[in-house]
Amino acid sequence: MSNTYDESRAEWIAREELAERMIPLIGLLYRRDGIVPSVLGRRLLHLSPIEILKAHRFTRRLGVQALAPEKTMAVLESLWRIQPGPASLDVARLVSRFDEAGGTYDAASLDAFLRGELAGVMAPPASAPTDVVLYGFGRIGRLLARILIAHQGTGQGLNLRAIVVRRGGEGDLRKRASLLRRDSVHGAFEGTIDVDEERGTILANGTLIQVIYADDPASIDYTAYGIDEAIVVDNTGRWRDEEGLGQHLRSRGVARVLLTAPGKGAIKNIVFGVNGDDIAPEDRILSAASCTTNAITPVLAAVDQAFGVVRGHVETVHSFTNDQNLIDNFHSGERRGRSAALNMVITETGAAKAVAKALPQLAGKLTGSAIRVPTPNVSLAILGLELERATTREEICAFLRQTALTSPLRQQVDYSESPEAVSTDFVGSTRAGVVDGLATIATGDENVVLYVWYDNEFGYSCQVVRVLERMAGVHPTILPEREPVRIAEAVAEELAAEAEAALA
Repeated sequence: MSNTYDESRAEWIAREELAERMIPLIGLLYRRDGIVPSVLGRRLLHLSPIEILKAHRFTRRLGVQALAPEKTMAVLESLWRIQPGPASLDVARLVSRFDEAGGTYDAASLDAFLRGELAGVMAPPASAPTDVVLYGFGRIGRLLARILIAHQGTGQGLNLRAIVVRRGGEGDLRKRASLLRRDSVHGAFEGTIDVDEERGTILANGTLIQVIYADDPASIDYTAYGIDEAIVVDNTGRWRDEEGLGQHLRSRGVARVLLTAPGKGAIKNIVFGVNGDDIAPEDRILSAASCTTNAITPVLAAVDQAFGVVRGHVETVHSFTNDQNLIDNFHSGERRGRSAALNMVITETGAAKAVAKALPQLAGKLTGSAIRVPTPNVSLAILGLELERATTREEICAFLRQTALTSPLRQQVDYSESPEAVSTDFVGSTRAGVVDGLATIATGDENVVLYVWYDNEFGYSCQVVRVLERMAGVHPTILPEREPVRIAEAVAEELAAEAEAALA
């Protein structure tokens, strides 16, 4: 670099100050209009100045210069002036389109451009909030609570109203609040939590959560707590069929039920981004499938569309879970009684078969197995696939990279090419799965091996919330509209041309 030490430092301070000025504006847009700005899927809401600048540098993955914070600030100020309705807005894509159109960053030009780009949300329909009840408050239940609290915004979306648990003895309420406040994997809760033992409530960042103690899902009168037409999210995994989950519908104030585990029988298993459009108003019981199914299905959907999947095997290297024993003890499942903290444990997974519920064309084409390993979170799915046509590593990696950046699956699929990436780097990922590009194996024939990391707790919980939003009709419009997944050869040719031009 030609800059001197002082020039480099001054430039950084100026960028940091600009990011600091973005923070209150981002918050105001979210609370007033329900606007969630992002940079290629990296949300800017609730970030520090340094994190905002890191998100801007992420745009270099598109083969262009890092997004200039000055341009982001101009877009945010324009959004404040034109007041669109609720939406998830990719600032990087908006800036790219504006630059391609030869726009100048004066207020009038930018306002006119954004009104055109956001025409679909300039007059948003009025929507009523939807009450949500978490039935069970374990690993997934507490992460769902964190996400729902962080997504409160204008209060017109999903409102977390209650959690239902079995009473655990003296000090139960404070212990549960403490587990929400502190997490050994995901860190401290970002905000404040107050407990009112007399009223049986937890107040978290202004969200008042009623704690209800019950053993029978069919006997709760939610309306007594001011809760009605609620969606109950069953996190217990105790019931997985219509008969068992239907018990929730017999409680007053419940309209629909969502299971955070694979559903059995005729229950629709939804992997958001792949078959979310299958959610119908008349569906009263739905499943959000499993964490592994959510991680691999979007990747398989993209690969099948571009290359065709003949057959494959899914091997999951999965973090241990609460259904295993810390030390050897009796367990109804084979091998799961052995110490989770000391062993790799071969076990079964239904994820490969479950993919067919979201992608019927892959029915009977996949097998699967799992190895539980002594890590608390983040798992790895290894997809060994035979494709309909030959491909190279460069081609399929270019395709998956583009899928993660600009395709309709970019909320579900991420892509990494870090030579130092390990499992803990993916804790807190909001995507269902992250393709490890450097680990991809393809030698020019029809066989490929893909490695997909996934936060089996938080990433999965984000997918569950997306299903909830679609059930409630409040999933934010994503603008600008995302590009369709392009055929892999075209992506590879485009990248090769860019590389050749750069060397010229």
